[in-house]
Formats: sequence, C-alpha cells, structure tokens
Amino acid sequence: MDTQIIKSFYVIGLAVRTTNENGQAAKDIPALWSRFYGEGWTAKISGKKDETVYCLYTDYELDHTKPYTTVLGYKVDTLDDVPDGLTGLKVETATYQKFTAKGNLMQGAVYNEWLNIWQAPINRSFTTDFEVYDQKSGNPEAAEVDIFIAVK
Repeated sequence: MDTQIIKSFYVIGLAVRTTNENGQAAKDIPALWSRFYGEGWTAKISGKKDETVYCLYTDYELDHTKPYTTVLGYKVDTLDDVPDGLTGLKVETATYQKFTAKGNLMQGAVYNEWLNIWQAPINRSFTTDFEVYDQKSGNPEAAEVDIFIAVK
C-alpha cells in the first residue's frame, strides 16, 4: 500500500456538482472535460505551476454514493486571481493512498480503477480525492493516471 502525506496546494479550475447515482457522473465528468478544453478555460488560468491537470473530487455530501463536486484544473501558487466562471480550491494537507490507473483512457481505464477503489476496504475520509494527468498520461491509449484517495 502506497500511503503518503501530501502538503496543501491550490487548484483553479472548472467545477460541476454531480453524483454517481443513476450514472450521472458518467455524463457530467466527460462533459466537464469537453468544456474545460473546448471552451478555452485552460487559457484563462494564470499562474499555473505547470501543465499537469488535476481532477479533484471534493465537498462530498456523505461518501461516493451521494453528491460531490468535481473540479478540473491546474495547480497554482495562490487563489488571489480566480477568473469568473472558475473555482479556486485549497486542498488541505492530508494522508493519501495512491492508486494508478493504467491503460486506454477512452476505454475507461480511470473509471475502472475507481470501481476497484469503491470496492476496496479503505478507511476514506471523503475530504478531497484527486487524479493527476501529467506526462505519464500524454498518450491516451497507454496512459498512467495517479489517483490519490484521502484516508483517515
């Protein structure tokens, strides 16, 4: 088990409130990705630390079976300049268990790893979980995406 403490950081991105109930997130999250790139939101985020994209899951109503917020964006130094239409979020210092999704992103590699996470006996805190899309995920047909799950 790969458990680590990750220090707090800031992300600015595009957000959607969704739920896994009735397959809603399977519609909302791909639509969020389409909007993020298709509507030019990436260019509106200034002060990006790099080109790594973070997909955050936060503001859980209870757990992964109830509504939560997904934020797709970039790590930044400060939340002083959050453009209209975007959300700024501080991810607090916490202990995380790391998982890695491997495979074709278009064939559900990340979603399939989440199915494993939901079934695993993890003592989750349901604060903020996140996926990291960096150079390892550059080839969508043979990608690696690290998934960090906040644990107690």
